[in-house]
Amino acid sequence: MTGWIERTRVSYDTVAGSYAELLRDRLAAEPFQRGILGLFAELARGRGPVADVGCGPGRITGHLHGLGLEVFGIDLSPGMVAVARRDHPGLRFEVGSMTALEVPDGSLGGVLAWFSLIHVPDEAVPGVLAEFRRVLCPGGVVLIGFHAGDGVRHLTEGYGGHPMDVFVHRRPVARVAGWLGEAGFTVEGELVHRPDPKSEGAFVFAHR
Repeated sequence: MTGWIERTRVSYDTVAGSYAELLRDRLAAEPFQRGILGLFAELARGRGPVADVGCGPGRITGHLHGLGLEVFGIDLSPGMVAVARRDHPGLRFEVGSMTALEVPDGSLGGVLAWFSLIHVPDEAVPGVLAEFRRVLCPGGVVLIGFHAGDGVRHLTEGYGGHPMDVFVHRRPVARVAGWLGEAGFTVEGELVHRPDPKSEGAFVFAHR
């Protein structure tokens, strides 16, 4: 298994329980993010199943289900998937890697990567986006949420002080949009949210 993949899996297995508790009610206080997810749901609705790739404890998966989507979650961390299954027993969650999705070609109407590409090194992103395109039907929608900016930070602990070993990438919006274009997507929109001067979340919509 590739080094960054194994480090990410182990790190999120370690923090799965505390991560779920700390972020459980976060979306209720984020009207901008709920609006972004609502737009994604509107664009993806009626096209087919939707995959929440890098779903963590399933909080966004559950929100999308509440918006009427046929959605399932995929995460690298078995610990996260166990929490997601516990918290959302009516939904489907699978252990898997975004680098090699166990999903048939052209079978999905939407793919969501909600701040899950942030641990993927630059050289691996094109392959991940190619996987997203492979599993989407013609016209299928992808939404990438990520930290805007430029730089990499090594995260050694988090979510209650638990040990971690992952790198967090901040990327310019133009770079992510460019990668999507190179992967064969048509970029439809880009948004940047600045809740405070030190934090920028970016969201890029595209379709196959």
